[in-house]
Amino acid sequence: MIFRPFLCIGHRGAKGHAPENTLASIRKALDLGAHCVEIDVHMVDGELVVIHDERLERRTNGFGSIHDYKFHDLRSLDAGESEIIPTLREIFQTLNHRAGVNIELKGAGTAEPVARLISDKLSKGWNQDHILVSSFSQAELTRFHELMPDIKIGRLVQSTSLLQRIENELSDCFSLHVSADLVSVRLITAVHAQNKRIYVFTVNEPNEIFRLRTMGVDGVFTDYPDRVFRVTDATRSSLWWA
Repeated sequence: MIFRPFLCIGHRGAKGHAPENTLASIRKALDLGAHCVEIDVHMVDGELVVIHDERLERRTNGFGSIHDYKFHDLRSLDAGESEIIPTLREIFQTLNHRAGVNIELKGAGTAEPVARLISDKLSKGWNQDHILVSSFSQAELTRFHELMPDIKIGRLVQSTSLLQRIENELSDCFSLHVSADLVSVRLITAVHAQNKRIYVFTVNEPNEIFRLRTMGVDGVFTDYPDRVFRVTDATRSSLWWA
């Protein structure tokens, strides 16, 4: 088997080391050598905010839906260890071209504002090959691709039934993102036959990271980027989305 470069993708930054989806988590992922980071985006009160859940209880000291808050009120919450909920623009500023970014469109209506922000970043020197946009929502992903067809997109899949319907329908996608329990050699072969990439989430145990690498996947999303370099042949050189 011929191995492609293996990407270490920091899940919500370096979630195992710092509060998820915060600037501290992004900085930690960079310190640990992650090639790329994955973050989650919602549109709230006209701003692109980086948070995974629509509700606040799990990761902040707030209560209720993020959509019940004004932007400045969200920013007053503690997102863990005195971190604030960041904006997508702040994520780009913190990365500062040092790692690629996977923007997951979580909420409805995120495709168009994300496209506008990426367009602005491209005009200011960002390389389009360092950016990938993904979603479980086919509608949001399709809309984003209509607006920015040159930006890589990744299809997120978590169910076997959906996977069976789309594994041979990835024409517009750069990559397929699947949970570890769905990965098989047959699936990897089918995805690679279309010259697409397959990235696996969320993989934290060293033996599982090693197993998936030997199976031939192209990278893993992990809360612990340091473990990827410890148990695989991944190098800390800049790979971006490759």
